[in-house]
Amino acid sequence: MKTSIKYITVLGISAMTLASCSDFLNQTSPSEMTGEAVFNSLTYTQQALNKVYAGLTKDETYAQVVPLLLGLNSDIELVDGLGESGVNSNNERGVCNYVPQLNWSKIDRNWTGMYEAIENANIVIEGIESSSLVANDESSAKKMQAFKGEALTLRAMLYLDLIRVYGDVPMKFETTRSDGSNIYLAKSDRDEIFERLISDLEEAVTCLPWAGESGYTTERITKGFAHGLLARIAMTYAGYSIREKNKSGYETLAGSDATYPTQRPSADKRRQLYELAVKHLDTLIASGVHRLNPSYEDEWYLINQLTLDQTYQENLYEVAHGVSFSGELGYTVGVRINGKTTYYGAKGNSSGKMKLTAAFFWSFDKNDLRRDLNFANFEIKEGENGNTVENMASNSPFGLYVAKWDVRKMTDKWLAAARASADKVATGINNVLMRYSDVLLLYAEALNELNGADAVGPTCGLSAREALRQVRARAFDASHKAEVNQYVDALGSGEAFFQALVDERAWELAGECVRKWDLIRWGLLSDKIEESKAAYLQLIAEAPQKLYYKMKADVPGEIDPASICWYEEPVVTDGYKSVDFWGKEDPVSGKNVNDNLPFISIGLNNKVKNRHVFPLGTTTISNSNGTLQNSYDF
Repeated sequence: MKTSIKYITVLGISAMTLASCSDFLNQTSPSEMTGEAVFNSLTYTQQALNKVYAGLTKDETYAQVVPLLLGLNSDIELVDGLGESGVNSNNERGVCNYVPQLNWSKIDRNWTGMYEAIENANIVIEGIESSSLVANDESSAKKMQAFKGEALTLRAMLYLDLIRVYGDVPMKFETTRSDGSNIYLAKSDRDEIFERLISDLEEAVTCLPWAGESGYTTERITKGFAHGLLARIAMTYAGYSIREKNKSGYETLAGSDATYPTQRPSADKRRQLYELAVKHLDTLIASGVHRLNPSYEDEWYLINQLTLDQTYQENLYEVAHGVSFSGELGYTVGVRINGKTTYYGAKGNSSGKMKLTAAFFWSFDKNDLRRDLNFANFEIKEGENGNTVENMASNSPFGLYVAKWDVRKMTDKWLAAARASADKVATGINNVLMRYSDVLLLYAEALNELNGADAVGPTCGLSAREALRQVRARAFDASHKAEVNQYVDALGSGEAFFQALVDERAWELAGECVRKWDLIRWGLLSDKIEESKAAYLQLIAEAPQKLYYKMKADVPGEIDPASICWYEEPVVTDGYKSVDFWGKEDPVSGKNVNDNLPFISIGLNNKVKNRHVFPLGTTTISNSNGTLQNSYDF
């Protein structure tokens, strides 16, 4: 049974516990309890740890801002709101197009929310390290060490995302001192932080259980996610990022900014980091605990249904949400409900701020099952007699909704709550922070980087090529498996194989806000965004001018997906409906070409080349007592 979120009181502050759906808890502990007493009790230690998890359910952390907004834009994912007015607005439309406003409130709230969660993790780690339970009770010590492993991993996850978003940040691995001497901290070099995170995770993997052991589900931190996170950190560390100043001995990206260069570590250091990544990914794969769900469609149906996949455990870690409590997936991103409807309620309207692009759609193999599970070129509106109707979008090449989160597949519990409320109802859909397909592709990338596409991991026996094959094979039905094998077998090693992984990670992880971070560490963010714009201009000449489709005969308000003529207009159009399509755009005077395309990600190379990081907010700087300031010409 999927766990849900309940609130309790620990030391006079709100905290979260993960309890069964039928078990609502209201517990109170003494408000004056000392830290020593808390961490000499398994129950209270668990509750203190739950407060760290609670910090992930806020909009400013992992309910909305980190996994959805700060991961935009890439070459395949865009924030909505196009044109000059959009990019100059003081909200995510401007910020995600790399035209940030320092007083955008969500930046300050994100910073505060992330460091609050880190502080709570520090409290747990220090409390466990000084606990007499660890020294005097072997059974309790094992559980306490597992709690510590969870806190270490959560802290590492938070720091990784802070670094990816802001660059160098303050390094605080201890609780706040009573004299306030460690409150106002300056930035630390991110590589120093990465080294500490790697060390912490090396410890965490020794004391965490695997998913399915000791009552741990994938809604808690487990050994598998700690291994995967360590590899992700190592590969981020090995990759490119913009720097506040030139670092001696580092490699500089061609065409880099003179003042704020984009750099990566030396070849020797990168090899060490890739070897470290392979070590941990190999252990994860060899465990057999996590596997691909054979059905890509079923995996996403389960996610929409708030059901943990306990058969394959493809999702290594999911931030736990609960209907009416938290969760923006299906609202900020997903199939769009436009306006109130009788069926979905007065506030059924969803924002769908993240969009995919027509050029990305066009890049998919026509037989790739992931295409139609990634894209929704329609929206749901109120129809006649209170019925909903799906309206096919017209020529909107930068406005395709993400179909992975689909209101039509969501739970009856959410639907009942939405119908009964005049306000937005949290979907409760978990944020999946790492999937096993991501693990396989990272493993393939690291092995190829070290020894080529046919290199094999030390214990799992899987080659880089076979890891890629597993991910790609799932995306095609049985009648097209031979084509998959031909494609994978024909790939050369080294650069050719790497380019295939660049494509495969886009097709597999679209809409999950992984792409931007991949492109940054590869040094490809600017190049790929420009390629995507050129691909759109080419698409205009290739796509039909009209999109023809039919409605389902048995459900008149729903589009029949099998009837859609994506690639060519039908010879006989009787019985079809149609809208203007991407080929209708005038390549010289069209609105999308002239008013929208030039403004997509316009600020990335304006003032400073490859300025992919976000600025510190005005409140964050003013509250830092002079220790923090912006770089990168913000």
